[in-house]
Amino acid sequence: MIAPIKPQSVNPSHKKLFSKISELPDQDREQLAAISHNYTESTSNDLLVDEEAIQLFLSKINKPKFKTKKKKNDFTFIDLFAGIGGFRMAMQNLGGKCVFTSEWEPKAQETYFHNFGELPFGDITKESTKAQIPKEFDVLCAGFPCQAFSIAGKRGGFEDTRGTLFFDVAKIIEKHRPRAIFLENVKGLVNHKSGKTLETILNVLRNDLGYIVPKPRIMNAKNFGVPQNRERIFIVGFRKEDYEEQAAHFHYPKPSKKEVCIEDILEEDVPSVKYYLSKQYLKTLIEHKRRHAEKGNGFGYEIINNDEIANAIVVGGMGRERNLVVDKRLKDFTPITHIKGEVNRKGIRKMTPREWARLQGFPDSYTFPVADVHAYKQLGNSVAVPAIQATAKELLKIIQ
Repeated sequence: MIAPIKPQSVNPSHKKLFSKISELPDQDREQLAAISHNYTESTSNDLLVDEEAIQLFLSKINKPKFKTKKKKNDFTFIDLFAGIGGFRMAMQNLGGKCVFTSEWEPKAQETYFHNFGELPFGDITKESTKAQIPKEFDVLCAGFPCQAFSIAGKRGGFEDTRGTLFFDVAKIIEKHRPRAIFLENVKGLVNHKSGKTLETILNVLRNDLGYIVPKPRIMNAKNFGVPQNRERIFIVGFRKEDYEEQAAHFHYPKPSKKEVCIEDILEEDVPSVKYYLSKQYLKTLIEHKRRHAEKGNGFGYEIINNDEIANAIVVGGMGRERNLVVDKRLKDFTPITHIKGEVNRKGIRKMTPREWARLQGFPDSYTFPVADVHAYKQLGNSVAVPAIQATAKELLKIIQ
C-alpha cells in the first residue's frame, strides 16, 4: 500500500470565500480570475469586501499547494476545460507554467483554486473570456467534450464545427498559433457518428489550421502506473511551419513496466462506515444484476479483488457500484448517514474519493474542499495524470 499521507484540513474560511465569490456578477468573477492568474492584489479588496475572505484569497494565490517543479519554467501552456487540473498537474511536473485556465463548473473551480491558487476563468465560448488568453504560449491543453457536428459536405471543415466547444478550441488555435496542441477525449470519439466527428476534427487541425497531427492513439491509464482500466483518445499536433520534420519523430509513450493493483491505492486507515453499503442496497444491486444477466446483459455492480484493476471511474450511472471493494476491517457498524436497514457485514464498500484520486494519479496532498458527491463527479471527469504526463513528455521532445 501507499505510505500514509494525512490530507490537509480545509480552512473553514474557504467556504465563506467561495460563497462570496459565487455571489459576484460574472464580470467581477472574471476580474478575480485575472487577479489570481497575475498574482496581484489589484482590486480584490473592493470585489470581496470581507477582510477574512480577502486574506484567504491572497494567501491562496501567493502560496499555491501545487506549482511547477522547477525554478525555471521550460515552457508555457493554457488549460482549457480544466476540471480539477489533471492536465495542469502533469504539465507542471514537467516544468511548465500555466498562463491561462478556463473551467465553468463552480465546484470544480473551487477545488482547482484550493489546490493551485488560481481561480479559473469561466465560459470559454464568451469572447470576453477568450480575450484574457495571453498572446503567446507554447502548448494548448484541452479535454473538450465530444459533440456532433452538422456536416454539410463530404469532408467536414472549420465552419461545420460552429456551435460546438471544439469550434472555440479551434478559434483559439487559429488566433494564437501555439507550438503544440494536446487534446483528450472519450474513446467513443473514434466511432462517433461513424467516425465522421473525429475525421472532421483532424481535417480542421491538419488542413484548416496547419498542424502536423500524428494518428491519434487510444491510451489506457492502467499502462502508466495506476490500476484503472481507463481508455481515452489522445490527439497531439505540432505547428507545421516550425515542426514539420521534427513531428515525424513523435511517438506515443510505451507502457510502463510498473505493475499495480487495487491493493496499492486502498486507504491505509479504516474508511468511514458511510462508505459501506447497507444490506438492503446490496440486495437491490444483486437483484438488478440478476435481471440484466437473464436478458444477456453484463450490467450491474462489480466487486474488484485486491489483486485486480478498477473499471474506469465515471460520473453517474453505476460509476461507484462498478468499483466496489471488500474491506473487512470495519468494527463499528453504527450508521452515520440515513440509510435503509443495517450496514452489510461482508465488508462491501464503495471506494473513497481519496482512492479515486489515487486511481487518477493525484497525490494525497491534493485535497477536496467540496462534499464527496462533488469530489466523485470531479474525479470521474478528470484525466489520468500519469498517462497525460507520459504523453506530454514525448510531445515536449519535439518542441524543446
